[in-house]
Amino acid sequence: MSTALETGSGTGLKPVVIDGDSLGIEDVIQVARHGKPVELSPDGRKKIARSWETLRSLIDSNRVIYGVSTGFGKLSNVLISPEQSRQLQINLIMSHSCGVGKPFPEEVVRAIMLLRANTLCKGFSGVGPYVVETLIRMLNRGVHPVIPEKGSLGASGDLAPLAHTALVMIGLGEAFYRGRRMTGRQAMKIAGIPLVNLEGKDGLGLINGTQVMTALGALWVDEAEALAKTADIAAALTFEALAGLPQALDPRVHELRPHPGQRACAAFLRAMLEGSTYAGRSGRVQDAYSLRCVPQVHGASMDAINYVKGVIRTEINSVTDNPLVFPEEGDVVSGGNFHGQPLAIALDLLAIAASELANISERRIERLLNPQLSGLPPFLSPRSGLNSGLMIAQYTAAALVSENKVLASPASVDSIPTSANQEDHVSMGSIAARKAGEVLENLRHVLAIELLCAAQAIDLQEPGVLGRGTSAAYRAVRTAVPRLDGDRVLSPDIRKLAKLLSTRELLNKVTGALQESGQCGFDSCNY
Repeated sequence: MSTALETGSGTGLKPVVIDGDSLGIEDVIQVARHGKPVELSPDGRKKIARSWETLRSLIDSNRVIYGVSTGFGKLSNVLISPEQSRQLQINLIMSHSCGVGKPFPEEVVRAIMLLRANTLCKGFSGVGPYVVETLIRMLNRGVHPVIPEKGSLGASGDLAPLAHTALVMIGLGEAFYRGRRMTGRQAMKIAGIPLVNLEGKDGLGLINGTQVMTALGALWVDEAEALAKTADIAAALTFEALAGLPQALDPRVHELRPHPGQRACAAFLRAMLEGSTYAGRSGRVQDAYSLRCVPQVHGASMDAINYVKGVIRTEINSVTDNPLVFPEEGDVVSGGNFHGQPLAIALDLLAIAASELANISERRIERLLNPQLSGLPPFLSPRSGLNSGLMIAQYTAAALVSENKVLASPASVDSIPTSANQEDHVSMGSIAARKAGEVLENLRHVLAIELLCAAQAIDLQEPGVLGRGTSAAYRAVRTAVPRLDGDRVLSPDIRKLAKLLSTRELLNKVTGALQESGQCGFDSCNY
């Protein structure tokens, strides 16, 4: 039975229609973060039914099928009778629910559920249509399973966390519903969603896949893209505060080394600084690398982020469980699409790319605060000595950058064999995904500190004219926090600016100012 919310009319939002082939990263963001409803396409429904019927036919013909008429992993040589098949699927979900740690946030859980539903409706998993319909009802009615964030090796997919998702569907486990944590059975009952009676391959189809690391990857790559753009904004404001030399941004320089990110970053910085009287007034011959090489460093990170984005796009609409049902041929094939290595490597790269943005930002912060490098008052305090100014803000940035260097160490190069050595190489992809999220959080705060320092450095100079983009950035910073005239508790300032970045208010204001002036916006800069 469909409700108003399930069709999208109850929220006033057009639903995201899933068919297994056309889901985009932006769709994931809309469902996960903004509560957009989900709807199964007629074609998706047909594909699910066809693969389900094919599997049932193979079961009726007594075909030996992994995970349906056999045990799992190393136990695949143990045959299971048809009478025990339902209990096999229930046992699978219960035994694999071994997650530990704090629960994933609601947006992550929603992304996981959406991605699992989408991959199932490609029609190669052999699950019953009621499985996908239940996932969609849970999304649209706000039943969010409690999924512990730790326990996945990222090969055979994200088994443990996905099992916790499936627990609620069969009336076990826990869920959040309308802000309350309760048993899965309670949540499903109150929301009016019937429990699922697992059969065939339903249980295995729910937990065998890469949807946890893909969900995190989709959320993080969207965040990384925004923070990379914000890093350019912060760098431009610092460029002015330190009277950086615009010739380093000369398009002729960047045409000779035409990496897309480098060229786009240089073009964007030129647009940000258009009309500035601060840039270039130092009289120096050349700048330090943290100013002169912003396009080369930021651009490399942006190119890496775009690579990760491509991997995530592919994975969102891929079939990643096992075994696979091929309805056209009436065949079932065991493979390894559940292995998370493509994502693990990409998400490790995402952490490295974000870490480097924070690394060079911290070096710009140091140049702003060090009077020997900036020519400005020590630690940007108008009355230094009695006042420490922004001295310790750089300490915090340095601590975050140092932490990022640890977190950027790749998880994907590690492997520990499991299941009596049947699963003898694993990706650690979900660990790579979680680490990347922490690096991005640290980056956000480092950029907040750079913006705080750059605005203060502007305030301590003889007044001039800021660039078209940097003037919008400066106003956004000063709307959130006042200039520093004497020492005060700085943690709230950093927190306010970090929120300004998290909500993308600063990014939107700068983009709007550039578009209004006819200067290069992010889209025209190939961002």
